[in-house]
Amino acid sequence: MVISSSITINRRVLFGDCDPEGIVYTPRFSYFALEATHEAMHILLGAPSITALKFMGVLTPVRAFDLEFLAPVTWDDELKLEVRVSEIRQHSFSFIVCGYLKADTLAFSASITYVTVSSDKKEKIQVPEKLVAALNNAI
Repeated sequence: MVISSSITINRRVLFGDCDPEGIVYTPRFSYFALEATHEAMHILLGAPSITALKFMGVLTPVRAFDLEFLAPVTWDDELKLEVRVSEIRQHSFSFIVCGYLKADTLAFSASITYVTVSSDKKEKIQVPEKLVAALNNAI
């Protein structure tokens, strides 16, 4: 497993992310992590990630997702999301996302693995070389 240097994405917790007590709804953490990986790919690919991936003829459904909650997150908190490429394989690639609060308190960590599927036949394909190159540039 190779861990890249991090790409930092900042995100403020919005009112709609929270329950009536102001605590982030559990499922919203998956959105935070997924959105952060797509923002990181946007940075690496130089274009919006979904558009760039479709241009390469590839879709990237999530194959595996693991999330650990470590500290409460509430409305109006500023999250610093550090995204790292953790692995590039023949048909998949993975990220680690760490969500920090202001005082560098680790609030959650996530591991996300995307599998590459052809956009026309919906069959598993090799990770495109252009995507491999972009992911390797993060390392």
